[in-house]
Amino acid sequence: MSVRALESRVLQTVTRAMDKLYPLKNAENSWDNTGLLVDSSVPDAGDAAAAAAPRILLTVDLTEAVADEAIRQRCNVIIAYHPFLFRKFNRITPADNTQHRSLVKLIRNNVSVYSPHTAVDAAVGGVNDWLADGVCAGSVETARRVIVPDKTAVPGVGMGRIVQLDRPIPLSDAVARIKTALHLRHVQVAARAGVDAVSVRTIAICAGSGAGVFQNLDPADHAAVDLFYTGELSHHELLALSEHDKSVVLCGHCNTERPFLHTLRTRLAAELAPVAGAHVVVSLCDASPFVTL
Repeated sequence: MSVRALESRVLQTVTRAMDKLYPLKNAENSWDNTGLLVDSSVPDAGDAAAAAAPRILLTVDLTEAVADEAIRQRCNVIIAYHPFLFRKFNRITPADNTQHRSLVKLIRNNVSVYSPHTAVDAAVGGVNDWLADGVCAGSVETARRVIVPDKTAVPGVGMGRIVQLDRPIPLSDAVARIKTALHLRHVQVAARAGVDAVSVRTIAICAGSGAGVFQNLDPADHAAVDLFYTGELSHHELLALSEHDKSVVLCGHCNTERPFLHTLRTRLAAELAPVAGAHVVVSLCDASPFVTL
């Protein structure tokens, strides 16, 4: 039996709640693909008591395993941080394309898909502020600024964060805080002078892949940064920072994003509290494709 579809007005309640928390107008809409990507809702029947309740699964990546999980859990909405549909395609071939296979399954089972992606990155209290909170925990923070301010110039909104602590801390302490915040046993650290010999006070932060954001630092800010904290950089981007005696912590692209889903679950559940039967869960199948051996 397929998942019970949401009426259009109920799905709109979910998407409005997400847009209130993480406004799509602040996303990098020149290249990103955010918002309601798959609408499997049905027309309103006019009977509020009989309408299906929203059952929402949160994930970073909408893999086929996550799609199957949503159907098993009888969820009628998936909120996938990374856009499920990104590149255009001219035909749907589920036999040899797992994304297409997932798409067909979701539509057949009345599951809608919403992606906030860079809207969450840019928002006040979004993933980049959450990363900053984690690495600053235990210190007094004297400054926090956006690296790439939003075009609307709303204070605190935009891509990346640069934070300053009241006093330097050992790089090893910063690494420990990052690992605790992200629930990671291992991260990659580049420090030319050695982890035990480096102190950090000013930290540049970007969830996911940070190079495109970090290149927007003005020269004075770039010179002041002691530590660049992100998910991934290319080899040559890492070398360029190292050549300038900058320390770098890389955690894996989605590892800087996935733990934030639990914060998102709490916030979205609170927004949907007036909706009878609303249920929000974090995927158990969503995981990094990498393991450290």
